[in-house]
Amino acid sequence: MQKLLWIWMLLFSMSAAHAETEQYVLDDGDRISIKVYGEDDLSMDILLSTQGRFDYPYLGRLQAAGKTVGQLQSTIERGLRGDYLIDPKVTVNVIQFRKFYVNGEVNQPGGYDYQPGLTVAKAIAIAGGFTDRASRNKIQKTDSKKSTTQKNVGLSLSVGPGDIIVVEQSFF
Repeated sequence: MQKLLWIWMLLFSMSAAHAETEQYVLDDGDRISIKVYGEDDLSMDILLSTQGRFDYPYLGRLQAAGKTVGQLQSTIERGLRGDYLIDPKVTVNVIQFRKFYVNGEVNQPGGYDYQPGLTVAKAIAIAGGFTDRASRNKIQKTDSKKSTTQKNVGLSLSVGPGDIIVVEQSFF
C-alpha cells in the first residue's frame, strides 16, 4: 500500500511539473530542443540569444522569447506545413532553463538552473543551505519579471527563472 502511494505521488509531481513547463514562458538564456519527426535536418538544440530569437531552416529568424513551448511548437508546425512538409510533427522541450541566483549567507552563492516548482527553501537548499550567520527571517526576493524586491519573504514563496534571492546576516 505504501509503495502504491509513493508511485502515485511521484506520478502526480511529474504531471504537475509537466503542466508548469507547458506554461513556462521562454526567454533569453533558455536552451530548447526542437524535434521534427522524420526530419533530422530540422531537429536541433538551441540556446536562445540575447533577444530570445534564433534562426531556423526555411523559416528564418523566429521569436521565442515571450512564447510558451506550445506556442513556439505551433509556430514552427504552421511554418513548415504546406510548402515544406505535408503534416509536420514538431515537439519543443526546454532542456535547460535560465538561471536563478542566490546570494548572501548561503554556503554556495551563485547562479543555478531554474527548476519548475522552485520555492525559496528549495533554492537555498540548492545553494548549499544557510550559513551559521544567516538570518532565517531576513530573506529578499527580486522578481525578474516585475523588477520588484520583496523583503522578509517566506520559505514557501515561489521562485521564477532570473529571480534573485538574498539571505541577510543575522545579528545573533
